[in-house]
Amino acid sequence: MQSFRTEIENPLVAKDIIELEKKIRLYREGKLQEDKFKSLRLARGVYGQRQLGVQMVRIKLPFGRLTTQQLLRIADISDEYSTGNLHLTTRQDIQIHFVSLDRTPELWAKLEEDDITIREACGNTVRNVTASPEAGIDPEEPFDVSPYADATFRYFLRNPICQEMGRKFKMSFSSSDSDTAMSYLHDLGFIPKIKGGERGFKVLIGGGLGAQPVLAHTAFEFLPEDKVIPLIEGVLRIFDRYGERNNRNKARFKYLIAKLGLEEVLRLVNEEYKALKSHSFEVDKSIDFNAAPPAARPIPDFVLEDTDKYEKWLKTNVFRQKQEGFYGIYIKVQIGDISSATARQLVPLVRDFAADELRVTQGQNLLLKYVRQEALPYVFTRLDELGLAEPGFNSTADITTCPGTDTCNLGISNSTNITKVLEQVIVQEYPEMLFNTDFKIKISGCMNSCGQHGMANLGFHGSSLKSGKSVLPALQVLLGGGTVQNGEGRIAQKLLKVPSKRGPEVLRYVLNDFLASKQEGESFNAYYDRNGKDYFYQLLKPLTDLTTLTAEDFVDWGHQDGFQPAIGVGECAGVMIDLVATLLYESDEKLEWAAEALEEQRYADAIYYGYAAFISTAKALLLGKSVSTNTQHSILQEFDTHFVETGLFTFAPDFKSSVLQINQHEPSESFATEYLSQALLFLQQANRYRKEKVVNA
Repeated sequence: MQSFRTEIENPLVAKDIIELEKKIRLYREGKLQEDKFKSLRLARGVYGQRQLGVQMVRIKLPFGRLTTQQLLRIADISDEYSTGNLHLTTRQDIQIHFVSLDRTPELWAKLEEDDITIREACGNTVRNVTASPEAGIDPEEPFDVSPYADATFRYFLRNPICQEMGRKFKMSFSSSDSDTAMSYLHDLGFIPKIKGGERGFKVLIGGGLGAQPVLAHTAFEFLPEDKVIPLIEGVLRIFDRYGERNNRNKARFKYLIAKLGLEEVLRLVNEEYKALKSHSFEVDKSIDFNAAPPAARPIPDFVLEDTDKYEKWLKTNVFRQKQEGFYGIYIKVQIGDISSATARQLVPLVRDFAADELRVTQGQNLLLKYVRQEALPYVFTRLDELGLAEPGFNSTADITTCPGTDTCNLGISNSTNITKVLEQVIVQEYPEMLFNTDFKIKISGCMNSCGQHGMANLGFHGSSLKSGKSVLPALQVLLGGGTVQNGEGRIAQKLLKVPSKRGPEVLRYVLNDFLASKQEGESFNAYYDRNGKDYFYQLLKPLTDLTTLTAEDFVDWGHQDGFQPAIGVGECAGVMIDLVATLLYESDEKLEWAAEALEEQRYADAIYYGYAAFISTAKALLLGKSVSTNTQHSILQEFDTHFVETGLFTFAPDFKSSVLQINQHEPSESFATEYLSQALLFLQQANRYRKEKVVNA
């Protein structure tokens, strides 16, 4: 595996890949703890699957942007290392499955040849920064948010403040008040505004889905554009320091806001201002993230055979861009899966008749840009030949789903096969719903909401039911969620559980009732509110009757054998490493990184690595005394109590104040040098203390 080391031009990337290869080797030799290794590989986009011995690799595509060359590269990678399938995700990533762990460094190196990364696609990091796929061509947008999403991605990639947080952190940039990037369900969400001729953003903070969904709060109605990166940096520093680290179920940023209050969190963020790497950050708006429109060219001979389908497709999958004479085309991709062979066949069509760029959407679809009006019939015909011209984008028939029990450790019951069945029911029995973008269905394999069921008009998540001594696959039914506008959203309400095989009947019951009884122009959520939760509970209650079960009800969708609720250990947020030796080793490693950053004049990074070394060293000593801590802030307090106040270590005035000097100084060479020398001295003292304890034990 030597070849990739010399082919990668970016030394930071090469170092990352070589480190992953080294850690895999140490892990295979039994010299690296499994939990520690798991944490490292997750931050490199390598995620354990339900199936033993293979990995899912998540490919990080900032705001879903993808060139045709990158698509070809990923298709080749999938063929060589995976199964020839590309899975589009709700966070605008692409995932490939069944990858050998030992081949992941080589895979990553080949991806990087076309500027594609897997770094920080999983784990306790800043996840992929998402944005409205229409950004740049949206007729409603005040300005293109793509440069801001890209700048955010690049600023925080490998940034020391967000490498080992208590949990993952998600951000989005919507292109307009329509909020198609769903700012209300993110840790930080941004909606573009213009005030007094100046660009800025409405900022939403503290949202999230998962098992306990929370709507985001408004932090700022208008934040000037140059303050976006500094705000994010301050928020991440506070989340890193005060976020929960023991109970992963309470470790998301939304729980920190619930614990401290929004006002206190924003006050703490403001206290970080002096220490920030950037007090003001000007995004380079000269970069045009829209690829050049295609040159006009003759349309090849073709026959448009299905004119009815074409007319439906025009109404549901095509829209007029803000650029005169050009159209955007949505490609509906069922369950987000597209084969590598189909992807390759798509590329020439895109290169000839669209801009050389695709966007992955939050609904697991694709968007083509800059298609000329005269080319639309031809493009439709070619897409139809590839099975990529199904009408109904963003409609009731366009169901979002996660992979569920196909590959995920946390999946409880199947979500992909039932998605196909429900879409078939809609197309065959409710064809008018192909044009309805008000009623949306979303499905997850478990309660964690990777399929976004928590904000669906009709949502399902995988579950199980017990009938006598037997267990059968089930679906939790939710109703009434969705996007409103301008940072407002609705969380779907849980109603009841039904056997999974009755999912289609749930859909029929709800749709039949809505279509028969709604008022003129009434949306589904308005209809739901008018009737109330209990009305729908009573409507669906007959489907919960377990006295009429058949043998088929005990077999999940897409399966032949009886249902076995085997839930593995999830890796969505990494793990905690609590061994003293490992923590002290990590402190030494962080100080090495700090020294490198200092030499490269990256003073803010050097200081934060020093801070992390202080924390890791103190935690190691506290664990030696069996003192439990659940935040970095509590580590500072407990170390004073157990080591400084007892005279075992000396700090003036105390340990907490010494470490939190990071808030009192602007990043500079002099402060970084002094701060790192203190961190190094502390680590040396800690190692001596530990050796003495071992000798005297």
